[in-house]
Amino acid sequence: MSNIYLPLVVMLILAALFVAGGLLVTMQIGPRRYNRSKYDSYECGIQPTPQPIGGGRFPVKYYITAMLFIVFDIEIVFLYPWAVTYDGMGWWGLVIMILFIDAVLVAFWYVIRRGGLEWDQ
Repeated sequence: MSNIYLPLVVMLILAALFVAGGLLVTMQIGPRRYNRSKYDSYECGIQPTPQPIGGGRFPVKYYITAMLFIVFDIEIVFLYPWAVTYDGMGWWGLVIMILFIDAVLVAFWYVIRRGGLEWDQ
């Protein structure tokens, strides 16, 4: 039974050896030029400005957009198995999925009415 995993184990060992070998060769033959500009932050040629401790305030609209993405991503996760087994469920499955999509669309409509997708505020 353990013989079926032998190719997988060999491939993992070879991958680990390849990574370790690449790191070792890079450390041995790579240039070592340590200076201040190498350790400085780089933001597309613009000198970074000092930030307050803790990183400062972050707009909430990014979090709301991320949460909306997660909600609709989960909806797709539920829609895919339903679409695969649609023939076996009949009308009951269609009614349940319409109710599910309606609940998500009501939430989406609420977010739009509240201005959750407005970026200019």
